Amino acid sequence: MPRFVRSAALAAAGVLVAGLAVGCGGSDGGEGDAKPAPTGPEQSPKPDPSSTLPASLTGQKLDWGGCKATGSEPAPGSEWQCSTLKVPLDYAKPDGETIDVALIRARSTGEGKRIGSLLFNFGGPGGSGVSMLPSFVDMYGTLRERYDLVSFDPRGVAGSEGIRCRSDRQTQAAEAVDLTPDTPAEEAAYFKDAADFGAGCARAAGKLLGHVSTVEAAQDMDVMRQVLGDEKLHYMGVSYGTELGGTYAHLFPGKVGRLTLDAVVDPSADSIGHAKNQARGFQRALENYLKSSGQDPEAGSRKIVRLLKRLDAEPLPGSGDRKLTQSLALTGITVTLYSQQSWPALTRGLEQAEKGDGAALLQLADAYNERDESGRYSTQSHSQRSIACRDDTARTTPAQAKAQLADFREISPVFGEFMGWDTAGWCHKWPVAGLHDSPDVSAPGAAPVLVVGNTGDPATPYEGARKMADELGKGVGVELTWKGEGHGAYGSGSDCVDDTVDAYLLNGKAPRDGKVCET
Repeated sequence: MPRFVRSAALAAAGVLVAGLAVGCGGSDGGEGDAKPAPTGPEQSPKPDPSSTLPASLTGQKLDWGGCKATGSEPAPGSEWQCSTLKVPLDYAKPDGETIDVALIRARSTGEGKRIGSLLFNFGGPGGSGVSMLPSFVDMYGTLRERYDLVSFDPRGVAGSEGIRCRSDRQTQAAEAVDLTPDTPAEEAAYFKDAADFGAGCARAAGKLLGHVSTVEAAQDMDVMRQVLGDEKLHYMGVSYGTELGGTYAHLFPGKVGRLTLDAVVDPSADSIGHAKNQARGFQRALENYLKSSGQDPEAGSRKIVRLLKRLDAEPLPGSGDRKLTQSLALTGITVTLYSQQSWPALTRGLEQAEKGDGAALLQLADAYNERDESGRYSTQSHSQRSIACRDDTARTTPAQAKAQLADFREISPVFGEFMGWDTAGWCHKWPVAGLHDSPDVSAPGAAPVLVVGNTGDPATPYEGARKMADELGKGVGVELTWKGEGHGAYGSGSDCVDDTVDAYLLNGKAPRDGKVCET
C-alpha cells in the first residue's frame, strides 16, 4: 500500500522511468518473514530536546572508511567515506541503550574557504541518504567547493536499524489488495492487510518502533552537528526533509545555520489535510500534463477514470504472470508526475493500456515501488510508514474515511478516492501511538531559513511553502517561488533557483521574502 509522499530520489527515478527502465532498488533483506523481536514496541512520551547527552556521544570520534554497496546500488567511488554514529535509542534515557545511525560524506574539494558540513535529507520519510547522496553529487558540485557533503539514514531506515515489516513474497502478494475497495469483502481485505503490515513492523522492530519519530531524528541531527565539529547546522531538506528541517529549527533555533527547505510539506495540515493537499497537487500536475499534450484536462481525467474502472473490474496482462491492477496503474501514473521528464512515459503507458497491454504502466509502478527484475523490493515504504505513524496521532476510522470520499473525489476524480481510503488504511491498528496532529516548526530567534516552493509540485503542493515560512516565524521563514513542474526546484533546470540557493548557502545571503523565479 504505497503512500504518495516520497523522496527526491523520484526526481532521479524520473530519468529512469522516462525510458521505462526497471531496477530502481532492491530489498534490504531476504525472502524470509520478519522475525519476532524479543520485546514489543516501547512507547515513550514526547521526546525532550533539552536532555543532556553524555560526552561519550557528543564527543565521539567517527571511524570513516570505505562505503559498501547498498541494496541494488553498487558501492560509491573512493571519494566517499562512510561511518556510523551512536545516538540514544530513547532521549529520555540519554545514558541508556544506543543505536547506530549510518552516515556518508564526500569531503570539500577545497576550491573555496570551507564553511563546514552540509547535511542532506532527501525525504520519504524512509529515504536512505547513504544511497541517494552519491547519485546527486554532480548537482551539488558548486556547494562541495566549500562544504563537506554529508547525509545519513534516519533511525529505522536502511543502514540505521532499518525496519522490514514483510518479505518480498508478501509484498508482491499485497499488490492484489484493492486500495479503493468497492465491496465489503474488498474492504475487509484492505484493512486486514493494513493491520497485518503494522503487526509485522512490531515483530521486526520491537521497541525501536516507538522511537523512530521525526523529533528524534532531528535530535540525532544535532548530535551529528556536534560530532562533525560544526557550531551551527547547515542543511538542505527535500520533501519530508523539510518537515525534519523545520522540526530541527523548532527544537534548536540557536543552532540554525543555513537551512534550505525545498518541496515543502505543509506543517499546518493534519493527516486528512495532507491527503487532500496531495489529491489536489497530483490532480493539478496531471492536468498540466494533459494540457501539455493538447488534451482538455477534464476530458482527459474522465478518460483515465474510465480506464481505472475497467482495470478494477478486469486487470490487464502485465509482465509474466503479473497483472496490471487498478491500484498498480494508479501508482504507475503517479510516479511520472514527479518529474516533467517522465511525462512521455505516461503517454506511452496510457496508450498501451488503452490497447490492452498493461506492461508499461506496471513497469512504472515497479519503479515507484522500487521492485527490481528479480522481484526484490526496497524497504523504504516500511520505514516510511513506521515513521509517519509514530509521528501522526490521527487514526481515521473506516466509517470516517467513507464519509469523506465524496469530498476527495470532488478534489480529484483520479486520485481522490485512493487518498480518501488511505486516511484510514495507512495507520490502521498501528501498534504504537502517534505524537502530534501536525509538527511544530515555530523557531523564534533562529537565523533566516530559505523555503523553496514549486507551483507545479504534485507531492508537496506549492501552498505548503508559504505555510512553512509563516509558521517558522517572522524574520525566519523566507519564501522563494519557482513557477515550474515536478517535485522540488533546486537542480530542476532553473538558474534563478540554483543561483539564489547557492548564494544563500555559500554566502549567507537570503533573498527577499517572496522572490519569484519564472520557468
